[in-house]
Amino acid sequence: MKIAIAGKPSDTPNYVRYVTAGNLSPVVTLDMKEISACDALLLPGGGDITPAFFGEKNHGSRGIDTNLDILQLQAFDLALKKKMPVLGICKGMQIINVGLGGGIIQNLPPSSCGRHSYDRGDKYHSSIIIPDSWLYTLYGAWTVINSAHHQALGKTGHGLRAVQSCPADGCIEAIAHETLPIIGVQWHPERISQSLSGTDGRKVLDYFISLTGSRPS
Repeated sequence: MKIAIAGKPSDTPNYVRYVTAGNLSPVVTLDMKEISACDALLLPGGGDITPAFFGEKNHGSRGIDTNLDILQLQAFDLALKKKMPVLGICKGMQIINVGLGGGIIQNLPPSSCGRHSYDRGDKYHSSIIIPDSWLYTLYGAWTVINSAHHQALGKTGHGLRAVQSCPADGCIEAIAHETLPIIGVQWHPERISQSLSGTDGRKVLDYFISLTGSRPS
C-alpha cells in the first residue's frame, strides 16, 4: 500500500519512518500524478500557512512557504475528489481546515503557548476526547499528547468537527470529517514518546490505514 506524503524529502524523514514502520510504502511527492496513484494522503507538519489562504493578513505567521501551501492544498483537493483517506498532522490538520473553508488562530495567547509552543522541544500535556469519535476508540476519554505549535484551528471547515481538545484552553487537538475518510491531529503521533506520555502514536496510523478499506472503488 502506497501512502503519499505531500512534502519535501528534506522536511519529512519522521513521517517516512512512521509510515515505513507500519509496513507501508511512503511516497514523498508534490506531484499530483504520483499522489493520485497512491492509496491515501498524509499531510505532514511544517511552517505556517500563508494567511491570505484563509482570508487574513499576517498577524504573526512565520516559516511561510506559499508555493508549498499551494501544492499541499491542491493535493488535499485531489484527495477530496478521489475520496482518498487523508491524515493531517499539525500543519497538515490546518491545511485540511483551510481547504474546507476554516480559519486559523495565527498566534495563541502566551498562556497557551506555554503549553503548546515548539520552543525547546515538544510540550506534553493532557487532552480530552469526545465519545463516539475515532480517537475515543483508540485512547478512550483522555490521553497525554505532544504539542509543537504556536497556531491552532479557529473556525472549523465545512463538514469537520473537533473530537479532541486541551482542557486548559480549549485548543482543538484533533478533527474528523462527518462523512469522508478525513482525520487530523494537531499533535505528533509520528514522534510521540510512549514512555513519556503513555500514548502509542502508531494507533493513529493504523486507524488511518483502516480507512482505505472503506474507500469507494
